[in-house]
Amino acid sequence: MSEYQYYEFVAVDQPLTSKQQAELRKHSSRATITASSFINEYHWGSFKGDATAWMQQYFDAHVYSASWGSCCLLLRAPANALDLSMLDACQSCDNREWQDDQDAFNRSRYGDNYLLAWHFSDDTGENERFWSEDDGPDWMLRLLPLRAELLRGDARPLYLGWLARLCAGQLDDEHVEPPVPAGLTELTPAQQALAEFLVLDVDLLAAAASASSELEPVSTADHDRWLAAQSAHALQASVRLLLEGRAPEAERSVRQRFRAWQAAQRPEQAPAPRRQVAEIQHIAQQIRQQRQQAERQAAAEAQARQQAARAIQLKALAADAARVWKDIDTQLNRGVASGYDQALQLTLALAEAMQHVERHAEFQHALNQLLTVHGKRRAWMARLEKTKLLAR
Repeated sequence: MSEYQYYEFVAVDQPLTSKQQAELRKHSSRATITASSFINEYHWGSFKGDATAWMQQYFDAHVYSASWGSCCLLLRAPANALDLSMLDACQSCDNREWQDDQDAFNRSRYGDNYLLAWHFSDDTGENERFWSEDDGPDWMLRLLPLRAELLRGDARPLYLGWLARLCAGQLDDEHVEPPVPAGLTELTPAQQALAEFLVLDVDLLAAAASASSELEPVSTADHDRWLAAQSAHALQASVRLLLEGRAPEAERSVRQRFRAWQAAQRPEQAPAPRRQVAEIQHIAQQIRQQRQQAERQAAAEAQARQQAARAIQLKALAADAARVWKDIDTQLNRGVASGYDQALQLTLALAEAMQHVERHAEFQHALNQLLTVHGKRRAWMARLEKTKLLAR
C-alpha cells in the first residue's frame, strides 16, 4: 500500500485575498487553491506547510487523512462563542502520560480564538477505511457544519471529543465526565459524521447518551417573547454589526443573549450527577451484551425466514420435477459447454429439492434413465463426476 495523505483547508468567515493565495501557492504547485479553500493529495511527497500556522492565519477548518490510519479535524472558533467551562471539562486530563498533541481531543488558544483539534489514530493498520485513497474527500463537507453548531452554543461536539479520548484509552477509570449535554441521542448529521470520523465505540456513545436529556424545542412564541424584552439599543447594536458585514458576530451575540434568557426562564435544577469513566464503561458493556444478543436473535430470525422461504422453493421445484428433467435433457442435447453447465445446475437443484421432500430414490432412478441417453457425453460426465450425485 503506497502512502497517501489528504489535506483540505476551508476559509469561512473571511475569504482569502489574492496575496494570501499566492503565499499558499509557494507551498504547492499542484494544490487546488481558491478564495475559500486549499486542497491537495500526496502520494509520494509531503505537505510543506504548517497546518496550525495556516489555521491561525488563513483558515477556519482543516481535515487531514493518511493511509497509515491517522486523521484529524481542526476548527477555529472565537473564544467568546464557546462554553469555556465545558471546553475545560472536556479537555482536562488526569493521566499525565498523554500530552496535548497526542490527545484525541485538545485545544489551544491564540489571541481571541481557540483552535479545536479532534484526532484518531489506528496503530494496528486494521481499519479498512484507510486502505483506499478516498477517505479524505467528502469529510470536510460532512464535518464543516460542526463549526456553526459550536458557534450557536451546541456543546455536543466537545463532549464527543472527550468521548474520543475515552475510546483511545487516554482517561483513567476515576476520571469524571464533563457535564452531559442534551441531545446526545439525536445527534445532528455533522455530529454523526464526527462520531464516524473518530471511530467512536457505538456502545460507549450509547452509554454516554443514556444520561442525556432531550433537546428542548424552541418555538416562535419563545422568539417573540425574547424580542419583546429587548431594548432598542440592544437590537440596534445587532443590526449595526450586520450592516458592518460582521454577520457571524451578530448571530453569536444574539444567540448568546437568547440562550441566557432561556436559562433564566427555567426553574433552577440541580445538575445531573457526572459519572466516572469506570461507570460509563460498565454501562457500555451491558449495552454491548444487549446489542449482541439482539443481533444474534435477529440473525437467527432472518435465517429461519430464509430457510422457510427455501423450503417453499424446494417443494415447488420437486413438484415440477418432470418439467425440470425435460429442461435438463434439452440443455444436454445442445452439446455445448454452456448447455452442460446449465444442465448441471438444474440437476443439483433438483437433487436438493427431491432430497428435501424425501423422494431421493425417485430422483436417482430418473438420473439413471438420463444417463442411458447422455452418459457418453464426456464433457457432461466430467462435470457430473465432480459432484456427489453418481456416488449415491
